[in-house]
Amino acid sequence: MNLKLYIYEHCPFCVKARMIFGLKDLAFDQVILQHNDEAQPISMTGYKLVPILEEKGRFMGESMDIVQYIDQEKGRPLLTGARNPAVLRAMHSFSGIYSLLYPRAVMAPLPEFATQAARRYFIRRKEGEVGSFDQCIKETPRLIQRYEDSLEQLEPLIQSPEAVNGQLSTDDIHLFAQLRSLSLVKGVRYPDKVDRYRHRMADMTGIFLFDAIAR
Repeated sequence: MNLKLYIYEHCPFCVKARMIFGLKDLAFDQVILQHNDEAQPISMTGYKLVPILEEKGRFMGESMDIVQYIDQEKGRPLLTGARNPAVLRAMHSFSGIYSLLYPRAVMAPLPEFATQAARRYFIRRKEGEVGSFDQCIKETPRLIQRYEDSLEQLEPLIQSPEAVNGQLSTDDIHLFAQLRSLSLVKGVRYPDKVDRYRHRMADMTGIFLFDAIAR
């Protein structure tokens, strides 16, 4: 099977696309683009966005379109569980993730920032979205507190470490992507059930948490 996925390591949308391959134990080639490489993604989809799935010379963007395609067309569907509106509300109460993620991602030893040009490109683009990275770092305690409050709301909703609602669903795709991004932030306190869930989901998908390089 000739499946290729173009990603950035830090990108939560890329995590969503990668998860379904791991959950289904489906082989694929992973390509990590330099963040300042505009030409390659634009040549594939017309946009400077990842993830991008390539199969037999055809390209597909949009993370959840990729998730749905792989789940429905490559073996038995796994994401068959119902979604829980309470979990959705808990996730929606998460705010400020990019203000926490972006300044740390560019400081971390991630392959999409292998060159100074890629780092400068990222900083220029993303500071336009979230503001000064230095200011974002200063606001870390307030943002962490907001997330920890949301994690406390989430904990009683987790039915199993292997599926937030007891059966795998797209809630797991969205939730783990958020938790994986948060793992790059040092000092976050995770309630026990949330901590077990994020570690088990990392094992099931083969996507490492950032705990070891958290900043």
